[in-house]
Amino acid sequence: MMEEIVLEAAHLSKVFRSGKQDVEAVEDVSFQLRQGEALGIVGESGSGKSTVARMLARLTDSSGGCIRLFGKEITHARGKELRDVYRKLQLVFQTPGASFDPRRTLGAGIREGLRNQGLSRSAAALRAGELLKRCGLGKEYAGRYPHQVSGGECQRAAVARALGMEPRILICDEITSALDVTAQKKILELLLTLKQEEKLSFVFISHDLALVQAFCDRVLVLYQGKVMEEGTTEEVIGSPSSEYTRRLVASAL
Repeated sequence: MMEEIVLEAAHLSKVFRSGKQDVEAVEDVSFQLRQGEALGIVGESGSGKSTVARMLARLTDSSGGCIRLFGKEITHARGKELRDVYRKLQLVFQTPGASFDPRRTLGAGIREGLRNQGLSRSAAALRAGELLKRCGLGKEYAGRYPHQVSGGECQRAAVARALGMEPRILICDEITSALDVTAQKKILELLLTLKQEEKLSFVFISHDLALVQAFCDRVLVLYQGKVMEEGTTEEVIGSPSSEYTRRLVASAL
């Protein structure tokens, strides 16, 4: 039986104003994400990957097209409707340190979202410790500031904070690109565990095809804001159909 479609983009586009010119950063991008699936979005710098992520997470308005979350259109969600979106979908950013206020501890950053959901101070503190542990960090990390931990530890704390909302979808925007190889491996292991044990769905944006190959079920290839090809990871990376993808694979693997 086919799994439920949890997120759908239909003919998404984004136009930015640059001086007196309109620049189309994303043009007619469509895809579906199913429950428990990881979709990799790949392409070189400037291909529109992060713009797509920000539109999906409603941090940037689209110029055209439609976004549906569990069948409900969220393209122009605002206010309470947007809060409902963030209970189901969370974005983890590329730079882990930028995700947290440097003047506050990691625990305070995690507890804030939990308190906003109505948890008491003590319940939020307990839950923050559990989330950190789930992401491979001891509860002592709740008392540390972003500058007191490594990039990989900070990124795992960012994943812990996102999990506090109990989302069904995580959008990961180049979340391993600022990390060393060892930290990348730990993050990937964490994401695989979440995918397998909790049936989380992922939009995994990366320029690292080896990571995409290790984690993703399907791949969408972007070039200058357009979809060049889409298919299973094995199809796209193993037998690319477009010349652009062939060059991308040849230069990366």
